[in-house]
Amino acid sequence: MTPTISRAESAGQEVTSDPASAEPDSSVVSAPTQRVVKVLELLSRHATERLTLARIVREAGISRATAHAVLTQLTADGWTVRDGDGCYGIGLRLLTVARRAEAAFPLRRTAAPVLRALSDQVSAPVFLAERDGVNIVVTELVGDPSATWIRPGRRLPLAPPVCREFVAWAPESEQRAWLASADSTHRERLAHVLTEIRARGYSVERLVDDSTPMLEALAALRDTPITAALRAQLGSVITELITIDYLPGELGPDNAVLTVAAPIRDTTGAVIASVVTCPDTRLTAAQVTALGAATTAAADQITSSTP
Repeated sequence: MTPTISRAESAGQEVTSDPASAEPDSSVVSAPTQRVVKVLELLSRHATERLTLARIVREAGISRATAHAVLTQLTADGWTVRDGDGCYGIGLRLLTVARRAEAAFPLRRTAAPVLRALSDQVSAPVFLAERDGVNIVVTELVGDPSATWIRPGRRLPLAPPVCREFVAWAPESEQRAWLASADSTHRERLAHVLTEIRARGYSVERLVDDSTPMLEALAALRDTPITAALRAQLGSVITELITIDYLPGELGPDNAVLTVAAPIRDTTGAVIASVVTCPDTRLTAAQVTALGAATTAAADQITSSTP
């Protein structure tokens, strides 16, 4: 559904209403705030550059008058800077706030050097996936994974058949609920897989043949505004393209491995994140085991160092 925008709003003018009738409503979107956020997000994506006003207008999707007004105020307050050519970049005040905000996310600060070391050790991209309610979010990335869906900020639902390392050590009731939401044809295998993940300490993601491009296209479509019924059908098709992990005896001389993931726990033992290594290649059984051990060691190191 597209929100209705008044003529005054589309012209960049502030729209006010009777204060006596105004009540806070979480469903109401603040258009002026959105414009400021768009500008800051755009500049932060190009932190080492200076962008022209024309480029900001084009890429942020706002009018020139609005962009100029937003940037004038942000620059006056130190959130952005303007050089002699009239181009804009992020300011020191934004950097200061960002550094202060890092204190709220100690896991990422702790994990970053461990991820870099692991990536160097195994010669493959590595990322940190953190749990956020019923979703998993990619928060730190080292290297350039071949799978385009792997990028900072990417959100994945904590749903079968993926994110298994988050479920394998969960309470039995949570595991049962997770399994119940899986395709009925895969529940038995998933139950065995969870047991195997707990035994060896990591999950392995593999794909059938060369289905990666189709899988990524279907996953992207599932994230668009579609009906619940269509989303469920897409989920079923995606599940059919995935061979769920490796069980004992299934590793052979040549194994297709997309990712290997090991859990990070908090002080209570709950899985709050995972370290995910992304070889996206074919490995021998010994190489899979060695990669799993290296990934698990990195996750354990982060666990032991996290406050």
